Amino acid sequence: MNSKGIANVPEAEAARAVAEAARTEWGGTTLVGPEVAAMPPLTPQSPYWADLTARHGDAALLMSANENPLGPSPAAQAAIQTAVTELHRFPDPRALSLKQAVAAHHQVSEDAVVIGHGANELIERLVRTFVGQGETVVSAWPSYAVYRLVGHAAGREVLLAPLRDGRYDLVGLAALVDLRTKLVFIANPNNPTATYVPHRALVAFLERIPRSVIVVLDEAYAELTDAADFPDSFSLLPLRPRLVVLRTFSKAYGLAGLRVGYGVMDPELVPYLDRVRQAHNVSSVGQAGALAALTDQAHVATSRRVIRQGVHALTAGLKALSLSPLPSQTNFVTVALPKNADGVVRALAERGGYIRRLAGYGLEDTLRITVGRPAENQRILEMLDDLRHLWR
Repeated sequence: MNSKGIANVPEAEAARAVAEAARTEWGGTTLVGPEVAAMPPLTPQSPYWADLTARHGDAALLMSANENPLGPSPAAQAAIQTAVTELHRFPDPRALSLKQAVAAHHQVSEDAVVIGHGANELIERLVRTFVGQGETVVSAWPSYAVYRLVGHAAGREVLLAPLRDGRYDLVGLAALVDLRTKLVFIANPNNPTATYVPHRALVAFLERIPRSVIVVLDEAYAELTDAADFPDSFSLLPLRPRLVVLRTFSKAYGLAGLRVGYGVMDPELVPYLDRVRQAHNVSSVGQAGALAALTDQAHVATSRRVIRQGVHALTAGLKALSLSPLPSQTNFVTVALPKNADGVVRALAERGGYIRRLAGYGLEDTLRITVGRPAENQRILEMLDDLRHLWR
């Protein structure tokens, strides 16, 4: 941490040095601005599923990307197949049917809903729209990396409060908020630690933050939680005009490949976000699949049940290996090894098991294991048992 108590992003200083050394000039101007030049290139942490299945067939354990092991609902699959027949048509630029369905689902007004090309696009639009020159973005680290990436890409300062015991430290987060702060991002539950901010703590935090600040609750995993005190964020919207709740169809709904997300917020914010979006930002197939998925809440309930059971199974299995996984309110379990996480991940990959090492988050010997189907959870635990000599 630096003198202000802000967590340093591990690769930031090295990236700035590389960017300065590699800067390309043409006609007296630089190829890219310093904000983009200083950013490390985005590289995938593991091979894509097509590579894995080609290598290992159906035996591949794809447990690194926090995907729903049950996949999309039959209703969503049928709607997608129908939508494919109309691919020569442009999608509805308003995503009106989906917007109305989301509004009805959460019992909010239609003009409070924004549909995006995944929640990531909405995160980027929030920064581009509302954070001006000299204004800052505040979040935590390690947390969802997109907050700092889009902030830096926009040339804005991003202040990050360190987690405490794997959780958002809301006191530390509030201490970074000042007159320059425009956006605060809270991933709840948090990726990559799977922990959450309870309702009472969130309310106390919101009461401390000036109402001029836009607080964004990124709830990508909210439908999969079972904590009794997980925040009812939609009930807080009328109490704080500049509160934004983000959700996605990638996790509980099993539609990660379609890239559809949405935000619910004060209607005053919506027209400004619409000014900076692409006209056809959400595909017709994405809109159709998400709309059908939203109506199939039975599939969401089944996904939640299977995933919660999987969390408990993985947690118990890791404890049986003398490890201490963090309590999870997501569809993954995070666990630190005594040493050699890289060697474990490589050895698992040779056997067809793919999980995530969290070195990019500054958690050098920590693993993130996505919940699979029951047999997959058992297989990955058996593989880890066979490899326990690598971290002892």
